[in-house]
Amino acid sequence: METTKAEILGSRHPLLEMVQVAFIITDVHAKILYANRHAERLFGYVKGEIERQRIRALFLEEDQTYFLPNIIYLTAYKSGFEGEVLLRQKDGAKIFVHLSTNAFKEGGEIFLAFSLHEIQRLKKLERERLEGQHWTNLGKMVEEIAHQVRNPIVSLGGFTKRLQKALPSSPKGRYYLNQILRETRRLETLIQRVEEYVLIPRPTFQKTNILEVIEAALRAFSEKATETGILLNLETRTLKGDWDLFIDKGLLMKAISHILENSAESFTGVLSGKRRKTVNVALWGNDESVGILISDRGEGISKKNLNHIFEPFFSTRPDQVGLGLTIAKRAVEENMGNIQVESRSKKGTTVTIVFPKDRRRKVRRESIIPELRE
Repeated sequence: METTKAEILGSRHPLLEMVQVAFIITDVHAKILYANRHAERLFGYVKGEIERQRIRALFLEEDQTYFLPNIIYLTAYKSGFEGEVLLRQKDGAKIFVHLSTNAFKEGGEIFLAFSLHEIQRLKKLERERLEGQHWTNLGKMVEEIAHQVRNPIVSLGGFTKRLQKALPSSPKGRYYLNQILRETRRLETLIQRVEEYVLIPRPTFQKTNILEVIEAALRAFSEKATETGILLNLETRTLKGDWDLFIDKGLLMKAISHILENSAESFTGVLSGKRRKTVNVALWGNDESVGILISDRGEGISKKNLNHIFEPFFSTRPDQVGLGLTIAKRAVEENMGNIQVESRSKKGTTVTIVFPKDRRRKVRRESIIPELRE
């Protein structure tokens, strides 16, 4: 007597409920026959609600033409699929998962198995591994904050005492007052930057046009560029294909803004007329990744200092806080990107940001099923 689907799934039910990952079984037509409680919780369904639906209910509409059929084909007829996938929950919210699929045959029928790990949970282990280093860095930061805050406060006290003696109408009094205001502004900037770094939010990934983000960042910076005589250039000719990425727009804007600020500051020691104050921003892209290059011909960074530029509070200028690139690096990495800096003293600096396009690889863009490619 042929084994029924209910008997097959029933025999697996206790074991699958114990597995600490989301697990779904479908028939060969991708109709969901079983989902364990972790799958229901992951996608926001109540008990039994997800069953009898098609697996496509979990996929984005744009991925139902090629990506999902390709996954089903690889699962049913090849060795399965494994990779990162952006899926949707019951309420429409998007969620990144690591998907592994396989097929098994019982009772004369083929079943498809889907194992889903929420990427944020996978990264939790990595975060825990780095937690010790994180707290070490925080300790350094707190220590440095105390040092950075103490100096302005001492200055404020000293200048205030001198001001009391110099007023009411002494030029020295005005000088001391200006120094007080200068140190106060520095203190305010320090506090703002520390708060900005510590309070960087968890990213909210949305489909975003990378060019629009860069143009918005340049517009936001244009007023300061005009005030300081800096020319901004944007180059997009090498940006090919799809310009959209699933990123957090706000975090990328934050990173670009701090890098542009650093580029502007790099011209401080450059004599007027000796070198044009130009900041070039170039976008490039291919099937694998999208890159942003921000380059200037400012003072540059010495080889000795280049290894320290991402460290909190590192700056070669006493009047600067030294958190801009630290914030930029964290904002890029929260967006699953990579940032690198190349620089030569007195020659200029180039910052390169790269975002991989793994989630837009070939298996999502076109059919790999032989019958459909003919």
